[in-house]
Amino acid sequence: MDDHGTLPLTGTAYAHLFRPGYVHRDLYADPAIFAQEMRHLFGRTWVYVGHESEVPNVNDFMMRSIGRRPVIVTRLDSGDIAVLINRCTHRGALVCRTQRGNAPGFTCGYHAWTYRNDGSCIGVPLKHAYGADFHPRQNSLMRAPRVQSYRGFIFASMNEAVPPLIEHLAGARQMLDQWLDRDGGRPVLVRNGEMQFLTHANWKTVYDNAGDGYHPPFSHTSMLRVFAERYGDVDMQYYSQNFDESPILSKDLGNGHTMLDQRPAMHAHSAWARQHVQPGREVMEAALISQHGRERALQMLDDSTGSGMNLNIFPNLLIIGNQIQLLEPQAVNRTVVRWFSTTLEGAPPEINATRMRMQEDFPSFGEVDDTAQFESCQRGLEDVPELEWVDIRRHMSTGAGRVDTDGLWREPISSDLHLRCYYDAWRRIMEAGEAARQ
Repeated sequence: MDDHGTLPLTGTAYAHLFRPGYVHRDLYADPAIFAQEMRHLFGRTWVYVGHESEVPNVNDFMMRSIGRRPVIVTRLDSGDIAVLINRCTHRGALVCRTQRGNAPGFTCGYHAWTYRNDGSCIGVPLKHAYGADFHPRQNSLMRAPRVQSYRGFIFASMNEAVPPLIEHLAGARQMLDQWLDRDGGRPVLVRNGEMQFLTHANWKTVYDNAGDGYHPPFSHTSMLRVFAERYGDVDMQYYSQNFDESPILSKDLGNGHTMLDQRPAMHAHSAWARQHVQPGREVMEAALISQHGRERALQMLDDSTGSGMNLNIFPNLLIIGNQIQLLEPQAVNRTVVRWFSTTLEGAPPEINATRMRMQEDFPSFGEVDDTAQFESCQRGLEDVPELEWVDIRRHMSTGAGRVDTDGLWREPISSDLHLRCYYDAWRRIMEAGEAARQ
């Protein structure tokens, strides 16, 4: 592989979609490629399916997906997590049609085949009609072959031979640890519901944006201008200057994972002080100071302020500020984007209240801007066949990149490093999937 560029062009199944510094529009617009992604990409790597705190009790369950495969994430009597394929082994109907709940099993609404929440088939009406050699247990629900958690984050894979999750996470593990270990490492809780967006765009336009440090002052100009006019130098106003010369940066974490790191600017003095005015801000700050002393209270508020990370774990997990974002591809030009706010177990109520307030800008305001851009890109990519290539060259040849003190490769914040990194992983996984079919 070229250093932080694209894979060398060889005679492989997908080579025609890439040239140095460019990717082909078909990656976003061709339904056949989308279908191959659902089989090869989402079917061969680790895919994020949820957080353990969403199913805290025995028999809790929630519906999620692996690519377009509907799955049920459930907690067993043993306390372990199982990921069941939500497809009756009889005629293919969904056995679970409720987004979340608590149940020891599932009954298909079509012909009432019944399954325990470990997937085992335990009931078939009038089963004598199938003959003496029919055994319900041989018709159990399919389970994802591999399920592993990392510090509460649940991943599943349809590929029995997938490398261990720790290996897959590569440098993203280090950054996820940093995200989790703020304020003493209190456990993160994902129990406050979610906000969903349906965007009429390819899932990769959303993933592109998560690691795009070039767009904020342009796509979000109205939001930043309002904050600047009302509150001054707050929030992301460090984007108002030549942000490529600022300390914020883009980083390659390996295996298609990347990060936009705004912490050097956000936490240069006080991340809490940089936050714009919020309802109850002064009251909650005063309450924490009275309880914990000024120094400790302000440190707690700094630690709980938006993390300053856009941590992108390929292919479908995005951690933005204090929130978790989950991508669910629906079609070549349709994606569900699910946002989950987080709180901290055992944290003072004032901390969790401020975290919730700080999670209002995105998605409530910023995601509206981004979704408009996703759909605009999709229309241009689908409707203009004469223009075949998408430019991902930014900072590819400027020599501005270097190895950071943590051993990871970094480039200026506006770099297209993110796209070049994840498309390397895309090609490797997709080529392996295509080869396995031969």
